[in-house]
Amino acid sequence: MFERTILHATALTGWRKSSYSDCEGASCLEVLDGHPAGVPVRDSKDPHGPALVFSASAWRAFVGAVKGTPTA
Repeated sequence: MFERTILHATALTGWRKSSYSDCEGASCLEVLDGHPAGVPVRDSKDPHGPALVFSASAWRAFVGAVKGTPTA
């Protein structure tokens, strides 16, 4: 599995809250579309902290698991 860390996620712009995040703001993931290295993901409660960058295939597998749909 490909995974990389961006130490200061605020260096990137265009973050959006994941549609699977808690609507009360307690459990929010933010994702960044269109990044050349993959899909950066960060905790919205810590926007200055790190972000993990997942490969597109790893992100599709994660989203498929959350949705309960196969990713093959």
